[in-house]
Parts: sequence; structure tokens; C-alpha cells
Amino acid sequence: MSRLKAETLSIRTSTEIKQLLRLAAERERRSVASMVEILVLEYARQHDLQVRAAQPPSDRGTVLR
Repeated sequence: MSRLKAETLSIRTSTEIKQLLRLAAERERRSVASMVEILVLEYARQHDLQVRAAQPPSDRGTVLR
């Protein structure tokens, strides 16, 4: 399933975690960014986490103040 990628994520971590992430990505033949996505998606699946569907903006001309 293709996902729109419109967000940026920057993190600070230890050298050990970064090296482990790179090793995992290499083993899976993925980029580090793709590996992070896989890890998060797998965690969400295991823990039954789901994002609520975004509500489309209303076009009724509502004025926000």
C-alpha cells in the first residue's frame, strides 16, 4: 500500500541505536527511513494501534475567528 509522504521526522539518538538501525536496514535491503516505517507499522500492528481517518475540510463557507 502506497502512502503519501508529506511529513518530516528528525530524531536525536545514540550512536548505538543509529548503528543498529543501519544494520537492520542493510539486512532487510531497505533505506534507514523505510526501516523506521516498517518498525513503527509492525509495532502498531502488534499493539492494535490505528490512526483515526482524517476529516475532509467542510466547504460550507464556515468562518473561523
